[in-house]
Amino acid sequence: MVAIVEDDASMRRSVKRLLNAHGFATEEYPSAESFLRRTGDGNVECLVLDVDLGGMSGIELQRRLKGDGSCPPIIFITALEDEALQADAEKEGCFAYLRKPFPAGSLIQSINEALGA
Repeated sequence: MVAIVEDDASMRRSVKRLLNAHGFATEEYPSAESFLRRTGDGNVECLVLDVDLGGMSGIELQRRLKGDGSCPPIIFITALEDEALQADAEKEGCFAYLRKPFPAGSLIQSINEALGA
């Protein structure tokens, strides 16, 4: 199961369609808060996470999940060109950091590597 946390609905749908076309089961969430409130039984094996979500940021969500001991591999996707932010995400242990627009193959490759496929 790959969870997509992205506040832009069209981007979230696009990523979902791409991942589904490559055989990944997906769940989608419009915010970090909605991800934290999820009640599904699905075990999230990888998280595709926007950095700038409006409320709680993607990096704040990453820190919270790490603190809870429940942090799957994270692939950040962002339109922000901020080297300090990228360094912060990498320091916290993200698996990949992709800048929008990114090639579809880069995301698929990153997820496959994160899942050990």
